[in-house]
Amino acid sequence: MRAPQIVLLAEEQVQLERWVKSRTVEVRLAQRAEIVLLAAGGMLNKDIAKRLEINPNTVVRWRGRFFRERCIGIQKDRPRNNTSKARSVEWAQRIVAATTQTKPSNATHWSVRSMAEHLGTSKNRVQRVWKAAGLKPHLVRTFKISNDPNFSEKVVDVVGLYTNPPENAVVLCVDEKSQIQALDRTQKSLPMYKGRGGTLTHDYKRNGTTTLFAALNVLEGTVIGTCMAQHRHQEWLKFLKKLDAEIPAEKQAHLVVDNYATHKHPKVLAWMKRHPRFHLHFTPTSSSWLNLVERWFRELTDKRIRRGSFRSVREVIEAVMDFVDQHNQDAQPYLWTAQAQNIIAKVRRARATLEKLKQDGTLH
Repeated sequence: MRAPQIVLLAEEQVQLERWVKSRTVEVRLAQRAEIVLLAAGGMLNKDIAKRLEINPNTVVRWRGRFFRERCIGIQKDRPRNNTSKARSVEWAQRIVAATTQTKPSNATHWSVRSMAEHLGTSKNRVQRVWKAAGLKPHLVRTFKISNDPNFSEKVVDVVGLYTNPPENAVVLCVDEKSQIQALDRTQKSLPMYKGRGGTLTHDYKRNGTTTLFAALNVLEGTVIGTCMAQHRHQEWLKFLKKLDAEIPAEKQAHLVVDNYATHKHPKVLAWMKRHPRFHLHFTPTSSSWLNLVERWFRELTDKRIRRGSFRSVREVIEAVMDFVDQHNQDAQPYLWTAQAQNIIAKVRRARATLEKLKQDGTLH
């Protein structure tokens, strides 16, 4: 079939050239205008396609559209017919259902290619649907919902300390960061330069471990810390004595701690009775995120330990304590914004969802 001959009016010529040169119009409109201009210049469809590096069918489509409808015909895409739209919706529903409700027989999750092969469609369609639905089967997030029967009471207690601390008192978030390893890389690391990040050897030599006992002052953001070889109740008692010596004698001390058995040892409880200004506030089980010192531990790991190289336990202890000292020089308060009732409601919803999945047989 012979391509229609394009003859442009003067105003059409000006409009098409304006679209081609403009930096504000859509790329696809500029491309269509260029197709028409080249066709009006007598160029064959195959030569236009080669010059613009596009499919020849694209040239045929927009050359014919302009011939029939002029400039207005190439400005907008025609709406898809209802049949095509319904088919797209049906495919999207099938892909979403298969992704969220089934698993491949030889893997834990679907990939674009395995899903496309499973349903007999293209990987591009699967990718479009996943993107539109926000599905990312290759990613997984871990979680743990507390089963503590006193969850609500403990959340209210701890969050109350953060948002409305008692007068003439110090609120400290306390915990141990155990198994801090003194790892020495087997080879020197390569420096970072433009186009490439820094490197670390994947293997290392273990030179021992230490445990950091840390107490984060919620109001000031400062940290009291010390490293010890173990984290038994004996070391916990030593750290309590250190806190007792450093906290002004006239202030009450409220300590947010987890349910680790060391914190409840009979000798520890006996010490607490002899020091009535100390008060322990336990976070719910499986709720370490409620203890603000965990956030500070993450900073310590990311900024000082993970990429470090230490030839001895002494070196890693020096690095940790140096980080504590520098942190305290420019400490900022740790602000807690989540309300207790919102946390409790969220956990209740999560429990209800898990229970429903169990009843439906979806969760095993």
